Amino acid sequence: MDGKKRTDVKIGQRVSIVLKQDQRTGKRTEGIVKDLLTKSPNHPHGIKVRLEDGQVGRVQEILG
Repeated sequence: MDGKKRTDVKIGQRVSIVLKQDQRTGKRTEGIVKDLLTKSPNHPHGIKVRLEDGQVGRVQEILG
C-alpha cells in the first residue's frame, strides 16, 4: 500500500516516509507511526505522520 489513504495508515504500523528536507532526493526513512497529522481522508503525496522518534514526513509505503 502506498499510504495515500488515511484509513490505510494505522498508529503502530511500520512505514517508509519522506521527510520534508528529503523531498527533492526522495530519500526514505523507516519508522513506527505515533500520530496521524493529515486530517483529510486522502492526500496525493501521502498521509503526513509523526514517527515514534519525532520525525515528521509523508507516508510513501506501508511496510506492515
